[in-house]
Amino acid sequence: MAKGYWIAHVEVSDPEQYKHYVAGSAKAFKKFNAHMLARGGSASQMEGSGRPRNVVIEFASYEDAIACYNSAEYQDAKAHRKNAGIADIVIVEGV
Repeated sequence: MAKGYWIAHVEVSDPEQYKHYVAGSAKAFKKFNAHMLARGGSASQMEGSGRPRNVVIEFASYEDAIACYNSAEYQDAKAHRKNAGIADIVIVEGV
């Protein structure tokens, strides 16, 4: 079974409020056994437009990655991000 990955490009506008999103999303990631492969850190935007924060999260399967995003735990956390920043998130199936 192919793994699933979240790839997120994020811009945080309110770091204090964003902390609530981070805490809530951690519950969802734990529930779905997610592994952080990249979170913040140095990045070089080689093409196109980007955001300052880049995140890659690995899941055991594409289905788990989708289920995590749609989970009540993640949706609750996502509500905290509404006024704290913006994110572009894509979920991809691994090879």
